[in-house]
Amino acid sequence: MNRAKQRNSFGDTLPEELIKVFETADRDDHVRVVILTAEPTAPAYSIGTDISTAMADFSRPEGDTDYRDPGGQVASAIYNCRKATIAAVNGHAIGVGMTALQLPFDFRFVWEKAKLSFPFIRLGISPESTSTFLLPRLLGHSRANSLLLTGATFSPTSPLVSGLYHEIIPKREDVLPVALAFAKDIATNTSQISVAHTKGLLQHPGETNEQNHLLDSRTIKLLGTGEDAAEGALAIKERRGPRFNSPLSKNWHPWWRPVDESRPKAKL
Repeated sequence: MNRAKQRNSFGDTLPEELIKVFETADRDDHVRVVILTAEPTAPAYSIGTDISTAMADFSRPEGDTDYRDPGGQVASAIYNCRKATIAAVNGHAIGVGMTALQLPFDFRFVWEKAKLSFPFIRLGISPESTSTFLLPRLLGHSRANSLLLTGATFSPTSPLVSGLYHEIIPKREDVLPVALAFAKDIATNTSQISVAHTKGLLQHPGETNEQNHLLDSRTIKLLGTGEDAAEGALAIKERRGPRFNSPLSKNWHPWWRPVDESRPKAKL
């Protein structure tokens, strides 16, 4: 994100650009991992929504059930990206800087001294960006209550929020390099079709243990007969690193129906 003067506030063309980036990465077989971070000179990772943009968005002449939260649209694009996604949080994060720009990611790395806040109830609004779905799943309802129903500011080392992070990093300037090294390991040593289907199983599980058994069985059968599985076995036998080349575009087997999140068409 390169809006240092605006402290990477969530507004202008940023939402549309982020959606385009993650939808493009999802479709491109050459992309294995996507990292989001802030330009190093920015005073914050993101201070949240641009208030002027938000107020203009709220004033649109549409009903409450027709409105679509831009943060939620970005969160959905990131969450639905089948590639591994990483948030390298190298600065303070407030509001949407905590929700859409962190929660839907697979991994989060954070600067130890970053100030983190979900301030919505102190602003007279409700949480956005699908955070009331994602946060309890990531941290449990008790911690989600403590974060969302207080609007307080926390440190990454707080026991209420530390579980969000794959790694908490002492030096701000080290956040992106550490995340990049982690990303390169994933890109080099994992199968993109395995990553995508594992994300699918995590995000779209069955309602019972038995249903999950059926989903797991179907997926492991489909992938187990593929080229990447054969390559993984051969790499172990030959004691070398794997060379996974199966394209996701030709090896994708979803079992759920996508939800239409678009705005309802205007009635004539």
